[in-house]
Order: sequence, then structure tokens, then C-alpha cells
Amino acid sequence: MQTAANVLSLPFTPFHFLSLLFFLLLPTLASGQSKKQLERDKARVEQEIKKLNSDLAKAKKNSRSSQQQLNLLEKKISERTKLINNINGQVNLLNMRMTQTEDSISLIRTQIDSLKLEYGRVVRALYNERGNLDKMVLLLDTKSYNYAYLRTKYYRDYSRYRRRQAAHIQQKEQELGDISLDLQRQQREQSDLLAQQRRQKDQLSREQKEKQQSLKASKQQEKSLQQQIAKKEQQKRQLQQQIQKIINEEIAKAASRKKKGSTATGSSGSTTSTASSAEVALTADFASNKGRLPWPCYYNKVSREYGKYTHASGGQNMNNGIDLLCKAGAPVKAVFNGTVSRVFTCPNGTRGIIVRHGEYMTVYANLATVTVSEGRDVATNQNLGTVYTADDGTAEFSFQLWKGTTSQNPRQWLR
Repeated sequence: MQTAANVLSLPFTPFHFLSLLFFLLLPTLASGQSKKQLERDKARVEQEIKKLNSDLAKAKKNSRSSQQQLNLLEKKISERTKLINNINGQVNLLNMRMTQTEDSISLIRTQIDSLKLEYGRVVRALYNERGNLDKMVLLLDTKSYNYAYLRTKYYRDYSRYRRRQAAHIQQKEQELGDISLDLQRQQREQSDLLAQQRRQKDQLSREQKEKQQSLKASKQQEKSLQQQIAKKEQQKRQLQQQIQKIINEEIAKAASRKKKGSTATGSSGSTTSTASSAEVALTADFASNKGRLPWPCYYNKVSREYGKYTHASGGQNMNNGIDLLCKAGAPVKAVFNGTVSRVFTCPNGTRGIIVRHGEYMTVYANLATVTVSEGRDVATNQNLGTVYTADDGTAEFSFQLWKGTTSQNPRQWLR
């Protein structure tokens, strides 16, 4: 088995050079394929980061969701980390290629030194024999013409070998120059990758700080939202209590009127009997329309159904009606003929209306404007007011339906 030293000691031919060059470049070719894959991955990650930057800018412009900004930042940090790892991979591959190139340069320099040494030996040998190379001397100083011919041929071949060696040395020096230029290019590429790596690490550090700030802002926003939710739920409880109190007062008033009517005499008794009959008829008419009442307003979605529920702040509430999310300023209409028995102010500062339909009452709460007054008769689909729009752009309307002191599920009454 031949060692590297044995190889270098042998006469160097173009075949040997090509074989050695292929052996040296084989790892480089494999790494070149990996480099292309890394470059494709790098382009994909950079495109993803660009998209995340755009999404994050939009989220900041809206400035309503710290959690959304935090999620985008976390994704961007993850992609930035992938990009840094990608650049590290390219740097490692390039370092391998540079080491291989430096080894090639060292090997070619050793070969050039060996060729020059051999070339010098040939030149010195020819120089020492220069006096014996005269053709006439060779012809006259030999025992035979054949011997003279062979001697002349030997020196001629030796001269050709010297010229080939000189050309070979020039070729190797040209190869050394080319590989040295390639090494310089690799060094520039390495410098550029290391600069990219530093920039990406700096950007990653800034994004991590931004993430911490966003996390802090998100926690503050979450705390603020919880406080807002708790406040809204408290106002809803107060509204339920307020409506229940008003319902009880209305029932007490109705009972008082009936009691006074039953003790009246003469013509007043006839009037009370007529009013009582009308109320009974209205009650029966309203009840007969169960499941066919029109919705009090157009809505986008039901935000809260009838019944008990657990709200976001952890407590429980009872919703005596149904809550609807509407368009800002949506009109609210009466669901049936009746009389406006109360116009009131809700705990959150909005307006509310109660319409009596005999023994039944409908409640319209969280209004911005009211277009009717107490004691006024209203007809089905008559406009009562408009839905209040909060600062966050939401317009939530609350509708309730009662029979005496018992709340009803509006779903069972509306068509």
C-alpha cells in the first residue's frame, strides 16, 4: 500500500493530478449539494419572516390584541432562530471547504517544490554534461555509430523531459493561483455569512426583548379585560335586579288598580270592567302568538342565551333574557302591541324600556336612544329606539320577556 510520501516521491503525471483532484473535491461536491439545500431553506425562512413582519405591523396598527402580537413575535423568533441555525450550517460547510482548499494548496505547493527540485537536478545534470553534447565530439568520441546514436537520443529525450517538467511546473503554479483565488472568494463568503449571523443574532435579541415587553403588555391587557368583564357582569347583575324590581312594582301597580276598581260603584264599575276585559284579551292575544313574535332587531349573532352561565371572570350570573350582537345604531322595535309602562336608565348609563302586554311584559335594554315615552301605546314593529355602541365598537342589545314575576325564555316566543 502506498503512503502519501510514496505518492509524492513518484513521477507526477496529469493522470495522477486528476485522480488526486477528484479525491480532494469529492467531499466538496457533497457539501455543495448541502449548501444549495441550505440556501433554499434560508430563502424560505426569510420569506416567512417577511410575512410575519407584515402581519405584526398590521396587528400593531390595530393595537387591540396584545396576545395576537405576542403569538406573531413568538413565530418570528422561532423562524429567526431557524435562520441563524441555517447560517451556522452554511458557515460550517464553508469552513470544511476552506480546510479542503487549504489542504489542496499545501499539496500543490509540495508538488511544485518536488517538481522544481527534480527540474533543478535535470538542469544541473545537463549543465555538467554540456561539453559532451557537441555532435562532432559525440561522433568522433565513440567506438561505434550506434552507440553515438543512442547517446545523442538519450540527451535529446532528457532535454524534452526538462521542457515538459518546466511546462508542468507552470501548469501547477497556474492551478495554485486559481485555487488561491477560490480560497479568497470563500474567505469573502465566510466574512459575509458571519456578518449576516451577527445581524440576525442582534435582531433576535431585539425581538426577544420586544416579546418580553409584549408579554408584559398582554398580561396588563388581560388584567384590564378581566376587570372590564367583572365590571360588565356586575352591571348585568344590577340590571337584572333593577328589572326584577321594576317588574314587581308594575305588578303591584296593576294589583292596586284592580283592587280600586273592584270597590268602585256606579258608572266607574262599568269602566273598570271594560279595562279589565281589554287587558285579559291582550294577554290572551299575546299568549296565542307564542313562537310567532318578530325579533326586536336585526342581529349578527347571539352573544348570550337565556339561563345561568359562568362568565370569564369565574363567577355565575343568570341571564333572564337573550343578548344579541348587532350593527352599531341598529333600530329596536316592539314585538307586539302594548303600552310603554316604564322608561329607565340602566346601571351602565344606557336606556331601557318596558312594554306591557296585559299580564306579559317585554324588556328592551342597553339602548342609546329612546323614541317613546311612558304611557304611550305602541304597535307591533313600531320603532322604540336604537342600540348603544360601546367604545370598543360592540353593540349588544338585551331582550327579556316576563309573565308576571317569572322570566320566560325568549327563544320559545320569537319566530
